[in-house]
Amino acid sequence: MARVPLLLLALGLAAAAKSPYQQVLQHSRLRGRQHGPNVCAVQKLIGTNRKYFTNCKQWYQRKICGKSTVISYECCPGYEKVPGEKGCPAALPLSNIYETLGVVGSATTQLYSDRSNLRPEIEGPGSFTIFAPSNEAWASLSAETLDSLVSNVNIELLNALRYHMVDKRVLTDDLKHGTTLNSMYQNLPIQIHHYPNGIVTVNCARLLKADHHATNGVVHVIDKVIATTTNTIQQIIETEDSLETLRAAVAASDLNSLLESEGQYTLLAPTNEAFEKIPRETLNRILGDPEALRDLLNHHILKSAMCAEAIIAGLTMETLEGATLDVGCSGEELTLNGKPIIANKDVLATNGVVHFVNELLIPDSAKTLFELAQESEVSKSTEFFRQAGLSSHLTGSERVTLLAPVNDVFKDGLPVIDSNMRNLLLNHIVKDQLSSKYLYHGQKLQTLGDKELRVFVYRNNLCIENACIAAHDKRGRFGTLFSVDRMLTPPTGSVMDVLKADHRFSTLVAAIQSAGLTENLNRPGTFTVFAPTNEAFRALPQGELNKLMGNAKELANILKFHVADEILVSGAVNALVRLKSMQGDKLEVSMKNNVIHINKEPVAESDIMATNGVIYAVNSVLQPQASRPQERGDEPADPALEIFKQASALSKVSQRNPRLAPVYSRLLARMKENAG
Repeated sequence: MARVPLLLLALGLAAAAKSPYQQVLQHSRLRGRQHGPNVCAVQKLIGTNRKYFTNCKQWYQRKICGKSTVISYECCPGYEKVPGEKGCPAALPLSNIYETLGVVGSATTQLYSDRSNLRPEIEGPGSFTIFAPSNEAWASLSAETLDSLVSNVNIELLNALRYHMVDKRVLTDDLKHGTTLNSMYQNLPIQIHHYPNGIVTVNCARLLKADHHATNGVVHVIDKVIATTTNTIQQIIETEDSLETLRAAVAASDLNSLLESEGQYTLLAPTNEAFEKIPRETLNRILGDPEALRDLLNHHILKSAMCAEAIIAGLTMETLEGATLDVGCSGEELTLNGKPIIANKDVLATNGVVHFVNELLIPDSAKTLFELAQESEVSKSTEFFRQAGLSSHLTGSERVTLLAPVNDVFKDGLPVIDSNMRNLLLNHIVKDQLSSKYLYHGQKLQTLGDKELRVFVYRNNLCIENACIAAHDKRGRFGTLFSVDRMLTPPTGSVMDVLKADHRFSTLVAAIQSAGLTENLNRPGTFTVFAPTNEAFRALPQGELNKLMGNAKELANILKFHVADEILVSGAVNALVRLKSMQGDKLEVSMKNNVIHINKEPVAESDIMATNGVIYAVNSVLQPQASRPQERGDEPADPALEIFKQASALSKVSQRNPRLAPVYSRLLARMKENAG
């Protein structure tokens, strides 16, 4: 029985849900209510007659399509002013559709209804919906188009008006996104789109004033005179001379059937001019590669129909290729990825809408590594690899992943290229086309320079050896681009090999050998070594240094405190990181002013990579907690002293307190027992 009320509640909530248009209208009412009943706040683009009911975001930004607006207050649809009263307290008189047209700002439609002999029908009984062009919409028609309509009022004009009509009552809540209505002219379809931002379009004409009730139907005022459409997107491509190159590309990629099929797509149709702007070598490569060509064309097809009138701010749209495009507007112009490249908009088809674009949108998936890098924050790396004679790996069909340092790495200029540098760059090219989301900790990667690189996964970073990934992957046709934060340094030997080869660590090497730890640091492992330099040992008092070197056990203990059994590269250090040393105590690694600190001591050099770990050069010898001179003692702590510390917390006031005095006496007794 309890389910019935819940079901009724759910049905009630569903019934109460408002369409996006009604939600925006309600917000406009709220913003206008201080001016009286049934007053709506309207945003008007400065310098134009374009008006919009306002949503919350637009209200605070005071912009539409990046242009400033002014707020005005008007009667909400269906209401009118009364002289001497505040706001719009009176509902519009309920009359037939013909009379209503004259009241709601569509007097020209009313006039043409009279001339075409439509008036008797929309004055008489019935139930109709008319999408009535505003007076401005009729005025914006070309003289040629308008003349062809009004010169034959009994056929052309009448048919045009009947195409704006539906033989039933349809309110905005009934105008569902992506649906069609059969018009009263040969049942030809009218396309409806109801967008999340509250914009409703009819064949890409925007509803200006909606839901005006009449005795025999509903009037919606729209901002354009709509025309019939019978062509699919594919048929538009086939008949437009400016789309000749696109027509050949679509045929070569077998996309004809998709663009002929039922659905609601947006085609951003590149014109012949758009193709001509692309370097001939790049264009020939894409046209000759069926997969790249298909990706290119799918990148120009959005998954839903997007009319220009619905775009009043930036939004991200997904393409059939899988990537996204930033679709926006700047004043009257539509923009793609911030550029005003749409030459002709809202060419309507039966299965969507076409916008002509004068630049080709090449997706990453159709680009070479060289093209990917040129257009990103690693463009200097591209030049570096080109100078080193490695361009063929970035432009061919070889499956590779490029680890490209960001431009900031080369702010002081590109390094000199010699054989060693060329080999190092080869080790920035990994065999196989990878995706960072599939990399895992401890994974081994093979480079074109025959080196093995390790993957380290940390809480805040993903690193390959000492280089950490600084941006999202860019996946091209054959290669993937990883932007990394520094030049990579592949390991050249074990920890002991690296220490022996660096003269700064000769004292440390002797200490390790003396302590019997050489084998440990030569074996396979995952060590982080904070390696004291010769300078660090010289800084110790001579007596302490001699004592340390003469006690193998104490020396081993100190050295183990400098080694952790996990690899931590500097790119993983953001906040404080605690490592357990091989001695047992914790090591605290932190970053301050872009310098790594170990136990608050600055590190002289970071990320010296070894095959079994990573080395940090430090100019001080780190001391475990128990070995620090100021904390040493030859005798164990006296438990009586600890008890006395507890007892001393009871002041003389406590002793005088009759309730606390016995407690104090017992603590003193325990102290004496322990002392005995």
